[in-house]
Amino acid sequence: MATNILRQSAEQQFAEELEALKKHDKHLKPPNWQLSPQAVVSYLMGEKLPDGFEVSAKYIGNRRLMEIAVATLTTDRALLLYGLPGTAKSWVSEHISAAISGDSTLVVQGTAGTSEESVRYGWNYALLLSAGPSQDAIVETPMMRAMKYGKIARVEELTRIGSDVQDTLITILSEKMMPIPELNTQVQATRGFNVIATANNRDKGVNDLSSALKRRFNTVILPLPDTLEAEVEIVQQRVASFSKSIDLPMEKPILEEIRRIVTIFQELRNGVSADGKTKLKSPSGTLSTAEAISVMNSGLALAYHFGDGGLKAQDIASGVVGAIIKDPVQDKIVFQEYMETILKSRDGWKDIYRSCRDIV
Repeated sequence: MATNILRQSAEQQFAEELEALKKHDKHLKPPNWQLSPQAVVSYLMGEKLPDGFEVSAKYIGNRRLMEIAVATLTTDRALLLYGLPGTAKSWVSEHISAAISGDSTLVVQGTAGTSEESVRYGWNYALLLSAGPSQDAIVETPMMRAMKYGKIARVEELTRIGSDVQDTLITILSEKMMPIPELNTQVQATRGFNVIATANNRDKGVNDLSSALKRRFNTVILPLPDTLEAEVEIVQQRVASFSKSIDLPMEKPILEEIRRIVTIFQELRNGVSADGKTKLKSPSGTLSTAEAISVMNSGLALAYHFGDGGLKAQDIASGVVGAIIKDPVQDKIVFQEYMETILKSRDGWKDIYRSCRDIV
């Protein structure tokens, strides 16, 4: 049955690594934590264990950021992962929850339509109408279950949630309890409970956090990868994981194509060519690492199902163009200038230049 699951949760996909870390974990574990803080960071950053077992890196970047994030969750402060879209905020949130609680599924997805009941609790209206308010009539939310069982709750895209709903978290985070006035009772948080929220700075001004709520969070900003090589490694790792999950064979090396996509995205994102000699205009999109991963996944699917299995420039061109051109007027001009000044004259890049030009 498990082989038919489209996307396994982190604790399912990396169950072997989590068990190996548990076996070797000699450090003190906070109440209801599956691993010690040191082992959680080892799970995130990757490590070779004494018996030779290799724990893969889930986050490629500054180790200190992960140490700060994990240490925050041992205190009474919640954790806010903040940064540009595509900087692995949700990915890190999921894996921290999996390593600490053994359960990364207690998620409240933030949208403009997220209601207070999605954060606190709901009601089984059939039972509510027939017998009135009771414990049996309460529909528990992921937040309530995390509080009851001492686990980590995740709130995705916090600034997408309306300000009035955001503020329902204040009592939960400060008093560590959730009042149920209809029953004149409350749910008190069990030790081990905490919250990881994510927000991206492109949503700044949509539903800004109140100062009262901000004080309940310790904010860790996740940056874009520092170097080309770091971003290439992230994309390569995630693409390999995706291909394995959907049984998509990678018969030919794809590293060079990844390097080309990441180079294009970085140059346009930074507004300067890789050699620093040519200033460029930047498009309106973020051109994040997540979008580079998406372009590669789409290209591999095209190559496998509609080609000979070997990844070619024409397979990735449509994804590159789609990621860059969000505004059909301004972004198109920006990309056409980039193609003519950079791609056209770069040695060995004529194929991707022609493929993108044919689409644009």
